[in-house]
Amino acid sequence: MSQMRKEKFAGLDVVLTGGSDGQGGGNGPLCVLLHGFGAPGTDLVPLARMLNVPQDLRFAFPAAPLSLAEETDEDGGGGDFGFAEARAWWLIDMNKIQRALYTGGWREISREEPEGLTAAREQLSQALDELQAKLNVPTGQLVLGGFSQGAMLSMDLALRGSRPLAGLVLWSGTIIAENIWLQSLKNRRGLPILQSHGQQDPILPFPVALSLRDHLLEAGLPTEFLSFHGGHEIPLPVLQATSRFLTKALAT
Repeated sequence: MSQMRKEKFAGLDVVLTGGSDGQGGGNGPLCVLLHGFGAPGTDLVPLARMLNVPQDLRFAFPAAPLSLAEETDEDGGGGDFGFAEARAWWLIDMNKIQRALYTGGWREISREEPEGLTAAREQLSQALDELQAKLNVPTGQLVLGGFSQGAMLSMDLALRGSRPLAGLVLWSGTIIAENIWLQSLKNRRGLPILQSHGQQDPILPFPVALSLRDHLLEAGLPTEFLSFHGGHEIPLPVLQATSRFLTKALAT
């Protein structure tokens, strides 16, 4: 993408697009989207061109702090993903994930608070502070979201803080730190959510996504849930719904 710029915020490489100059300029709202585990930091950047949103909307795409090319262990918690760009917000034991999928032990995964989550959340929160200050983002005109691990981190940051948000975008996420999340949902009553999940997702089970949706609705968070015939992905109908969601959530 030719019209973009890259800057560092709180030590994170962030790609900026959209706005008055295509590089995050202007004084419009901001949408921050976080990539998933094992993806390059720029993985979601092309989606900005596919979203039909107001021209003044700026996008920020932070790259996760951990390089998986540098993180290896014996149990699959990190591992060399075969290319230098693979990144993560925190390390995931993929062998443990696979065992949970095959044995039906996902409830244990949902209850866990992953090691490294706190550090990722704190660094992202600082980056958002710096982004909002430098870009002069109007109060309450921030949408946070992401894909997979990025969706989990977005949800966790929203629930454990009081940062004014216009909405959350949860593409193919799941429940983590379940006890804390369920206790905190009431603090975000009224926050609009867009949640999507593939019915054949081979990594994060669809039934857990349904459970997350139900918890959100029960706590008073208006949630638009999009299920689709597919796996761990962001299909075109989800992007179209995201365009509508962003336009509505950021309407002034």
